[in-house]
Amino acid sequence: MRGEVAVLDRETAPAPSDAICIRTGQHLRRLRTRRGYSLDRLAKVSGVSRAMLGQIETGKSSPTLSILAKIAAALDVTCGSLIIEAEEPATVLLTRSASKTLSSSDGKFETRALFPYDGDRTVEFYELRLAPHHAERAEAHRNGTVENLVVAQGTVEVIVGKQPYILGEGDALVFEADVPHVYRNMTGSPATVYLVSTYRDVIHI
Repeated sequence: MRGEVAVLDRETAPAPSDAICIRTGQHLRRLRTRRGYSLDRLAKVSGVSRAMLGQIETGKSSPTLSILAKIAAALDVTCGSLIIEAEEPATVLLTRSASKTLSSSDGKFETRALFPYDGDRTVEFYELRLAPHHAERAEAHRNGTVENLVVAQGTVEVIVGKQPYILGEGDALVFEADVPHVYRNMTGSPATVYLVSTYRDVIHI
């Protein structure tokens, strides 16, 4: 490693200047919020104080190995996965042949990830393909999740909760996705939709 996470004997520590500690704190916060945990909830599950968690997330304190182990166990990840040593490459080429694509069992709905499919993120970008007249139902996402989609091909009905919206090519829709929703291709030809999912951080430290 280019740097080192200081091992301390107490749950408090001087503010570190090490960039690895700062990125590790940012990564911990992403993991926590993606799982829907508040600081209080993670403190209760992990046994690490709320104050200490807040200091780690803001890069003001370096955790001991034992504290990392407690946090990792609570989030169901490894200790190593909490420690971020380097930033992701600024430029990533995602070829269609190498992209991650998921298809429904009947082949009528296809999702392709348009981002590096590793690690936790606050924003994800997808290409959705729907077979003619197919309706795809999605469960409610975690509170604070926002979907922003645009129809690139076809005519698509999006039902948010019980409210329907008809979108033609080029039409866009932004909605809170914490309710069940449906994407339905209204035409006899394949439809293509581009979707951005944002996992909003509603936790204030």
